[in-house]
Amino acid sequence: MSKTALVTGASSGIGESAALLLKQRGHTVVGAARRVERMKELEERGVEVLPLDVTNEDSMLACVETITKRHGGVDILVNNAGYGSYGAVEDVPLNEARHQFEVNLFGLARLTQLVLPHMRDNKFGRIINITSVGGKIYTPFGAWYHATKHALEGWSDALRVEVQPFGIDVVIIEPGGIKTEWGGIAAENLRKTSGSGSYAERANATADGMAKMYAGDQLSDPSVIGKAILQAATARRPKTRYAAGYGARMVLSLRWILSDRMFDRVIKSMM
Repeated sequence: MSKTALVTGASSGIGESAALLLKQRGHTVVGAARRVERMKELEERGVEVLPLDVTNEDSMLACVETITKRHGGVDILVNNAGYGSYGAVEDVPLNEARHQFEVNLFGLARLTQLVLPHMRDNKFGRIINITSVGGKIYTPFGAWYHATKHALEGWSDALRVEVQPFGIDVVIIEPGGIKTEWGGIAAENLRKTSGSGSYAERANATADGMAKMYAGDQLSDPSVIGKAILQAATARRPKTRYAAGYGARMVLSLRWILSDRMFDRVIKSMM
């Protein structure tokens, strides 16, 4: 049965892939992002597009109200909008740290609040939160990014138990290494924030490694995560978590098996 899906961060990468796959499955799909001009191809392929800034209350209200007027409400919410801003904890301004939480957690949470009444009334809903293996592990210079993703994991688990009696599923998607713009943005922010000063040597080496990895051929295509999102959205009884993409299962297994000190050494060698 066709449902109405809202995919945030749909202007590129994982969000774009998920929107197209859900549309191909026969659902009504709304792709939302700040950069509407980058969603022309989605629109040409039958995906409705709307502007959305998850840090702006009026923007979120307008988006949900428009979907409600057109389609009755949101049945499937894919919370994909987010970003990573790297830098040494000592160097990152707290306003930047707060902004990461605003985008990666609080904006997502507010959008979820806005769609839940319709889902409860219909006794059906799928809330699919894109976290990361970074919600279970950690890397140097990514403390604030990892903090948002660790928080989203716990927030999603609590929400899942709260809304399950209303027929609503909450699913976590944990991508590994995915070939998107994320790595380049994070590396650039790391150089800008900690490329000089006390942390410069290690910060620049880490940024170089990130840039090299994201320019290479090892990472998985965004469609790998798009397919996981499609499965989470359409399965009769979805899993609570899906880990997919380059290195995801391996690194999560190592985190489970190894002690903190041993895993520290693994992370240092990888970075």
